[in-house]
Amino acid sequence: MMEDALKPKKRIFMALTSVSALIGAIMVYMVWRVTVPGLAQINWTLPIAFGVFSVIIVIALLTGVVGIVMALLGIPVMKLLFVWAWKAINILFPFAVVLGRIFNIPRERIEQSFIEVSNNLVLQHKVKVPAKRILILTPHCIQRDTCVHKITRNVENCRQCGGCCVGSMLALAHKYGCSFAVATGGTLARQMVKQARPKAIVAVACERDLTSGIQDVFPLPVLGVLNERPFGPCFNTRVDINKLEAAILTFMDDEEAKEKHAKTDQQAS
Repeated sequence: MMEDALKPKKRIFMALTSVSALIGAIMVYMVWRVTVPGLAQINWTLPIAFGVFSVIIVIALLTGVVGIVMALLGIPVMKLLFVWAWKAINILFPFAVVLGRIFNIPRERIEQSFIEVSNNLVLQHKVKVPAKRILILTPHCIQRDTCVHKITRNVENCRQCGGCCVGSMLALAHKYGCSFAVATGGTLARQMVKQARPKAIVAVACERDLTSGIQDVFPLPVLGVLNERPFGPCFNTRVDINKLEAAILTFMDDEEAKEKHAKTDQQAS
């Protein structure tokens, strides 16, 4: 069970965040030690107060890491600890990236690991929402560059010609009754999230955009699906439709999913 829960991808981020938390604890202790003489001269209670504050910070960081590990291992975690564990991820992520540079670990691998950890935390939380409150969100590079139909403001302009993945994604959105939006950048993506007011998001993007997007919309649950880049980054990208559908079904109630499937089968026949 432990080996399944902490696959190599997840282990990269967990190792870096654990080391970051440990280094952070050591630094807090060193700051306390250095400032004690000066604080004592002002008032004898200040070193004690600062010491208590420092202990709280250290315990909070370490508790967050422990909460993440417990959730990844499938151990039941109370909601408060779960929320704090997620916040600890966001706090420690920049430090994990710095450590990655020191150990010569590419940022892209750290981001992949972060997305894997984030997805697993969402899966462990077992979020279920109505299909109409699920938003499928993807960058505009998923559309074929030669297509003349503008879909960033209205995805229904797609002619579903099969030249790119947008038509298949739109078909999925229609099949399950989800919202679907294509954004030209982070600012527009945030606006679309604000307008749609979803309770869960299935996001398709590269490592960098998924990482920043997941952090931006917290505490909204997000399942990230990495895009495929046969022609390089940000150009005619693609997505595995089976993975996308699986992510949508993860958020949907089983009974609602069955009803949607039945309706689709009836319309097809």
